Amino acid sequence: MIAALDVHYFGDDDAWAGAVLFHEYTDAEAAAEYVALVCGVSQYVPGQFYRRELPCILKLLECIDEAPDEMVIDGYVTLGDSPGLGQHLFESFGGRIPVVGVAKSRYRDSSGIEIVRGRSKRPLYVTSAGIDPHLASERIKAMHGAYRAPTLLRRADQLARQGAG
Repeated sequence: MIAALDVHYFGDDDAWAGAVLFHEYTDAEAAAEYVALVCGVSQYVPGQFYRRELPCILKLLECIDEAPDEMVIDGYVTLGDSPGLGQHLFESFGGRIPVVGVAKSRYRDSSGIEIVRGRSKRPLYVTSAGIDPHLASERIKAMHGAYRAPTLLRRADQLARQGAG
């Protein structure tokens, strides 16, 4: 099973995390959906975004009966030579579960692979840990949806936002 994960913050220190589980990268429909409310979220510290987001994702993953085979996050796995959210998530599971990061904006010094989906002229930036980045980018490119952001990644974002709504 593959898990697409996203987090939406509201108030001063609360967040909703959303997960969409699916079997294949080409799936159009979720096999399961989860949301989790996380209270007492750390404040954002520049350069240490993972300290804010990682606890939310880990709390959400506790709601899922079994660990996914792969995880896709909204963001970077690596930030140039530095670990990003995805690398910290990968290490949280002892390097056993590959993590693919999909970012909408370019991070300076990032080595993310640019892909263009649908009719969009704006690229997505794919990074990964535990899986070859070129294979990861091909999987994201093949995901269902006519738009820049794949359908199931958009659904994970919607779940997190709806929880906060």
